[in-house]
Amino acid sequence: MSKEDCIFCKIVAGQIPSTKIFEDDTVLAFLDVGPLSDGHTLVIPKEHYEKLHECPSELLGKVGSKLNKIAKAVSDGTGCEGYNVLCNTGRASGQLVEHVHFHIIPRNSGDGVFDRWPAKQYPDGKIETIAEKIREKL
Repeated sequence: MSKEDCIFCKIVAGQIPSTKIFEDDTVLAFLDVGPLSDGHTLVIPKEHYEKLHECPSELLGKVGSKLNKIAKAVSDGTGCEGYNVLCNTGRASGQLVEHVHFHIIPRNSGDGVFDRWPAKQYPDGKIETIAEKIREKL
């Protein structure tokens, strides 16, 4: 997706309205228009990168340095019991807008959001095989 077609880049440019929570030179946080819960907030770098691993470390550090402050404000502002911070990368993970973004999703007991976590166990020997393949790529 090009920067010109990106809905989040259009929000950053002021071409599409948003309900802003926080903004500085690098980071923009705004309420999700399709929230999973009240206060569901998106935190984005203003600069366009499609995938988390494509985003420069320095820029991610600047975004990350604001996440805790924004998450606390979302938590305090909504009175939630907890929250999830998620970054979906790629269509298979649920990334619908191809611009790096983090979701802060306020949570309360029994809210039904992510009420199932499909955890599994590795068969014997598989965990080390996978770990080694990942370590080789670092």
